[in-house]
Amino acid sequence: MDKDKEMSGKEDKVTEDLVDNQESGVEAHVDEKEEKPEKTPGNEANHDAEDSEEEDHEEEGVDYNNFDKAQLLKALKDIVNQQNFIKSDGLVQEIKNHYEEYYNKEKELAHKQYVADGGDEEGFEYRGADEDREFFATYQQFKDKRHEQIRELERSKEKNAQEKNEILDRLRGLVDGEETTNSIKDIKEIQEKWKKIGPVPHNQNKNLWASYNALMDRFYDNRSIYFELKELDRKKNLESKLELCEKAEALAAQEEIKEAIKSLNELHEDFKHIGPVPREEQEALWQRFKGASDAIYNKRKEYYDSQKEVFKANLDVKVKLIEKLDTFKAFKAEKIRDWNNKTKEILAIQKEWEAIGPVPRESGREINKTFWGLFKQFFQHKNQFFKELDEIRHKNKEQAEKLIADAESHLESTDWKETSNHLIQLQKDWKELGPLPEKFRDNLYGKFKKACDTFFDNRRNANKETNKAFEENLAAKEAVCEQIRESAKDKDAISPEHLETLIQQFNEIGFVPRKNMKEIASKFNEAVNAYLSHLDLEGESKDDFLFRLNLNKLQADPNSNRVLNKKEHGIRKQISDLENNITLWRNNLEFFASSKTADKLKDQFEEKIDKAEQEVDKLKKKLSIIREF
Repeated sequence: MDKDKEMSGKEDKVTEDLVDNQESGVEAHVDEKEEKPEKTPGNEANHDAEDSEEEDHEEEGVDYNNFDKAQLLKALKDIVNQQNFIKSDGLVQEIKNHYEEYYNKEKELAHKQYVADGGDEEGFEYRGADEDREFFATYQQFKDKRHEQIRELERSKEKNAQEKNEILDRLRGLVDGEETTNSIKDIKEIQEKWKKIGPVPHNQNKNLWASYNALMDRFYDNRSIYFELKELDRKKNLESKLELCEKAEALAAQEEIKEAIKSLNELHEDFKHIGPVPREEQEALWQRFKGASDAIYNKRKEYYDSQKEVFKANLDVKVKLIEKLDTFKAFKAEKIRDWNNKTKEILAIQKEWEAIGPVPRESGREINKTFWGLFKQFFQHKNQFFKELDEIRHKNKEQAEKLIADAESHLESTDWKETSNHLIQLQKDWKELGPLPEKFRDNLYGKFKKACDTFFDNRRNANKETNKAFEENLAAKEAVCEQIRESAKDKDAISPEHLETLIQQFNEIGFVPRKNMKEIASKFNEAVNAYLSHLDLEGESKDDFLFRLNLNKLQADPNSNRVLNKKEHGIRKQISDLENNITLWRNNLEFFASSKTADKLKDQFEEKIDKAEQEVDKLKKKLSIIREF
């Protein structure tokens, strides 16, 4: 940069000497091709060097070693969206190299797994994940857009070169023409248009600038007011460049270093195009502007140096996360919920990892490899679990299809009770099936439910006819109850035999609606009790009749057999207990000695034995009555 400044000063001195010779009447001939553009401290070579330094430094600030595939894909998309295709080519190639490293490792693992599973070496074909296809499609999109941008840039540069040549033609007309009142206005307009025109092809840039500066010098040299205009113009340029110096110095207070560098580059561009300043101010001005620029560059250097400690701290945090993740590598579970809960914890750790930021470059690759290795190991175990679960679901699907076929085979059955029990058992079996494939679960359940519902709907329709018969039975039983109540009023006609006949009639009538069962049973018991209250029965014959009557009433119960069996079992137990007591008491009598007190106790035991034997006889008679039913 100092060398460029020195050359700029020498070339400017040559131009001044030529002008001085013309003013003193000395003829001077300068070929336009030999004239050089006036160099300024912000010339293009200097500016390009700064741009290059900025780009290099920016690239050094991004460490893609720490990026996983998803982050690399996002970084590539961000670059494509920024439309900065030409300058970003180096970054994109670095991103692609890192991504291909992941891709090739995954391909190699897939190939090993394929061979381990018995696959043919030549038959292996790796398709990759959707994320891979998206990445390479995005990379191809970048290449296409970059090529198009290069072509567009070249077309734009050619167009800019044509526009600058047109300006040069116009400028030559002003230089070779006569002085007018509009000459200065025209020359300022030309300067403004020249500044606004963008870059031109590199091989034309130097000649265009040389021609432009030479023509501008000739324009001022050829005018009688050259020195006055030039001094005024240089003073104005000085004011403008001093203003740029102030802006550059103010950037030192800006916290965002990237924005400061961007603004500084814009100031360099303006500094370059403003034009020369008075020679005595040139060096001091340049030193001030350079000092302000160096302050920004030093600040940027300090920032990147300070990041080394931050990167080291980030490394320590990531090491702790790896230790935390290491506890998950042997995790096993049998329930989906447990896997999902652990997955949430893993993803939370991943989120912490991604929020930490970069680490020192020399540690980035290894620590990144360790973390994502553990991360992938957990999900490999999880995938294995779900693979086995899919096999279980497939077997359950086959069992579900058998249950559906079984249920559908009973659609037209009219054996309501047996088929109902069978379908209820099928429904229990369905509940115990276990998980089914998500894709088929609703459809399978829909078929099974439809088969069961169809049968139960048919049974429900058939029950409507049955309910009608139950209503008729209810009316018939109410009539018998009324007959029993009316018969009880005729004292001459009542008899145990007549009552038994009416009860038998009641029992022979079929079922009544479930909602009326308790009501009709209550009416029946009230009618029978009213009849019994008019019967003249005494002693044992009354007990036997009432027992027999109770058994007759039980015949109306749908569970009469079970009730009779239970009653018989209870009587047999009573008999057994009484007989055991009788045997015990008789044994005890043998131990009583002959005395007045002993005789009294002996009489009490004999009385108990006698009562027990009578009770046994009664119970045995009840057993014989039960056998009649």
